[in-house]
Amino acid sequence: MQVAVFGISVPESFLPVLQEFFGFFEKENIEIQLFRPFYNFLTENFGTKPYFTSFFESYSDFDTDNSFIFSIGGDGTFLHSVVNIRNFDIPVVGVNSGRLGFLADVSREHIQSALADIFNNNYSVIERSLLRVEYNNGDTPEFNYALNELAVFKSDSSSMIRITSMCDEVLLNNYWADGLIIATPTGSTAYSLSVGGPILTPDSENFVITPLAPHNLTIRPVVVPDKYEINLKVDGRGTHFLTSLDYRSEAVEFSTELKIKKANVTLKTLQLPGQDFFNTLRNKLMWGYDKRN
Repeated sequence: MQVAVFGISVPESFLPVLQEFFGFFEKENIEIQLFRPFYNFLTENFGTKPYFTSFFESYSDFDTDNSFIFSIGGDGTFLHSVVNIRNFDIPVVGVNSGRLGFLADVSREHIQSALADIFNNNYSVIERSLLRVEYNNGDTPEFNYALNELAVFKSDSSSMIRITSMCDEVLLNNYWADGLIIATPTGSTAYSLSVGGPILTPDSENFVITPLAPHNLTIRPVVVPDKYEINLKVDGRGTHFLTSLDYRSEAVEFSTELKIKKANVTLKTLQLPGQDFFNTLRNKLMWGYDKRN
């Protein structure tokens, strides 16, 4: 058996957990295809050389025979793993080296039990929907998928933009705002949540449309079925607005129209015993820490 391990950086305090993590695979004679930049980070910054059997540097040399992909870091690292690996068939496991993480939900305290559950097939697979965007001018990004959200923003610090939003060719609204977020259920606990959007369970078949600082205070987030095709046209001062697919952003001309649809692929993640979505919500958002609850 072989697994892939992806990472960018970790704090030095996480090294004992990493040693425990890599030691498990070495003891069980499980091969590791390691992301070379992560290996370089560990050796150059901490002088440690983790167990591995081969390297990969991008999706082009990634071995599709891997059984699992382990993402070491936080939710940001998890999103980077999706872009760097671009494989929707192999389940991704997020190992959290920080504090808050909805995708990287295996904590440092439960590394051994989580690995034991995974390799004893004691888990269920959660298929997370992605969105796909296309630009009408042919400048669509090479990797035009997002696990969390697509967002559009104004490109300066003063003037708002107007965003005409159509759902299946029916006008939803003309937003005057700093921007607009189209989030998947997974993304509902990310950027959209931070600006007042609702939380959706991962199996919800919806998009969340959440405005950023709308000029009209009666404007609120809207949940729509993900079978809808959403079209955005943006106007404003200047020549460009900004788009963001998860963490990847670029400037786009105002004449560009965006078409957002549910992708025809899903990303597979693992749900381990005791890590159902509502339990994760309670832990990550500290629900119940108030003694009155």
